[in-house]
Amino acid sequence: MNFRQFAYRNVTRSKRKYAAYFVSSAFSVMVFFLCALFIYHPDLSGDLVLDMAARSMMVAIFIIYLFCSLFVLVSVGSFLHSRKAEFGLLLLHGMTRHQLYKMVFLENMLIGSAAIFTGTVLGMLLGKLFLMIGARFLGLASLPFYLPWQAPVLTVSSFALLFMLISLCTFVLIGNKPLTRMFRPHPQGEEKPATSPLGPLLAAIMLLGGYVMASTATAASVQRVMFPVVAITVLGTYLFYTRLSLYIVQRVMNVRRFLWHRTNMIMLTGLAYRWRTNGRMLFMVTIVSAISFTSVGVFASIHTLSRELKLDYPAAVGFVAKGAHAGPDSQQQLAGIREELAQLGLPFEQLTLEVKYAAVASQTGPDRTERLPLISDSDYRLALQKAGFTSDEPPLAGDTGLVMIGSQRDRSLTPGRQKVVYTLQQGLSIREGGYTRHVPIAEYLLPELDGRDGGDFSGLVVSDELYRQIEPVQTDSYSGFYLEDFPQTVGIAAELAKRGKLAYESDAPYAIVVSGTLFEIQRTLYSTMLFASLLVGTVFFIAAGSFLYFRLYSDLDHDRLQYATLSKMGFTDQELDRMATLQLALLFFVPVLLAGLHSLFAFIALQRLFYLSIAAETGAVLAGYLAAQGLYFLFIRSRYLRNLKKNLI
Repeated sequence: MNFRQFAYRNVTRSKRKYAAYFVSSAFSVMVFFLCALFIYHPDLSGDLVLDMAARSMMVAIFIIYLFCSLFVLVSVGSFLHSRKAEFGLLLLHGMTRHQLYKMVFLENMLIGSAAIFTGTVLGMLLGKLFLMIGARFLGLASLPFYLPWQAPVLTVSSFALLFMLISLCTFVLIGNKPLTRMFRPHPQGEEKPATSPLGPLLAAIMLLGGYVMASTATAASVQRVMFPVVAITVLGTYLFYTRLSLYIVQRVMNVRRFLWHRTNMIMLTGLAYRWRTNGRMLFMVTIVSAISFTSVGVFASIHTLSRELKLDYPAAVGFVAKGAHAGPDSQQQLAGIREELAQLGLPFEQLTLEVKYAAVASQTGPDRTERLPLISDSDYRLALQKAGFTSDEPPLAGDTGLVMIGSQRDRSLTPGRQKVVYTLQQGLSIREGGYTRHVPIAEYLLPELDGRDGGDFSGLVVSDELYRQIEPVQTDSYSGFYLEDFPQTVGIAAELAKRGKLAYESDAPYAIVVSGTLFEIQRTLYSTMLFASLLVGTVFFIAAGSFLYFRLYSDLDHDRLQYATLSKMGFTDQELDRMATLQLALLFFVPVLLAGLHSLFAFIALQRLFYLSIAAETGAVLAGYLAAQGLYFLFIRSRYLRNLKKNLI
């Protein structure tokens, strides 16, 4: 037996321990290859919308590779730590440090090479199915199978470099420890868990503080509080596993009536030490699971976003000619839009109304608006009628006006926005009395009011009498083309708006919005992100499961001895199964439930950004992950109990 054969047999004889690590690595390679297959597919290049989908997949590839790097490094470090007694024995029998490093390097490269080969081959076999699913997400008829040379080259070279660098890092992880330390037993199982209340209190404060900040965040402050909430929650989660959970177990153990009931003493004692040993691993599983839940849940809300878009873009095509700058070209552009709609056989109704701009002399509040866009109350109601909206808003009178919202998401900004009184240069005053219930003119078609907290508020609706008194400094012409099936307007006026819109702030003499094109871009983008997040989430889920699998089987010999001893003392199989099942259930479901709680408050904060509810999608994602974790728990439990009972007499 030569040295390479020795390294090979070390791996094959420990295949049970390396199984989950190998499966996770191979699955990551497969997903990476499939994403590369998608990115370099020729049918996706050259198209604006599909090119954005390919770029989304590139982000997924980067996340998978980055996470896989961390996963492999942590896994290899755990494997090396669990084998330190084996390394000490080899050194004691004459193996040099250089030979030890070489052996570990060969073992890691062997597992990595097998994972790369397996993942790439599986990717080739499942490539057609993947492209079929991807085409369905993108709304395409089909994507023929195509194997670009970039996909296997990028996959093999990237992961070969990854496993090689991680294998070289093992030299640092092994270090130059003396033999006496290598044969020393793990200290985690011998130390008494800490009982100081300071760490648990800090953990509880951080977790509750993060939840309170997330649940009380407004739409305007979500982005500002996002980073501190994430940082506080992550640190609080770490302290939960390393301090608070142990403190809770110790408090429970002080309740004598509960402690002395049946097998609770043995179960709680084993749970305390197991929890201390696996605390950092459970922390990583929780964070990884929370990221998966949140990302998949957000992009699973694509249908909600689609329904919002129908409310945000009342006209299938909206066009604004900017005052005197528009010139005769605007009539030709409108005629071109009508001609394109007619060629497609799409029946439509056209509405044209004017928008006056009043010069503002002064206004209350901290913001400043130089020119105030205004439309009349009758034109506002006519626009709602053309869009198919119904409204019971009372007619406007006097100097009161309604602020036009540019999208339904702006409603979440209205509570914190200060209502303003404008004094015009001609001497008239206009007071903001509220907000429109519907979007009369889509965002991008009018200049936005200057607001501290953003938003797409696009001017005011005033009474017809007041509107007639306004002496404008500029008058724009808005034309809206209304039809029932607005998604069919994809590609309309492509020369005027390459990406489906040209905002008012541009230098062009017009502004345009094609809701069908915007809808298709958004649908494709979010569908691709959902597809990518499902892939990344699955990689995270399998990796989290492999962490749990490894920790269980690395302690299997110790657990076998313990349960064999308990069996000889007279414990029944049912009692042993109940103790093992409860400890496994806590290890499996506490991280998932805590991650679900993190994601729930993340969804509460994100809900502020949506007008329609995303509760159904959120619940479906969390329930799906919980069901998958339950199936995985049942599978691991049956195998674990069967292995535990091998030595029982």
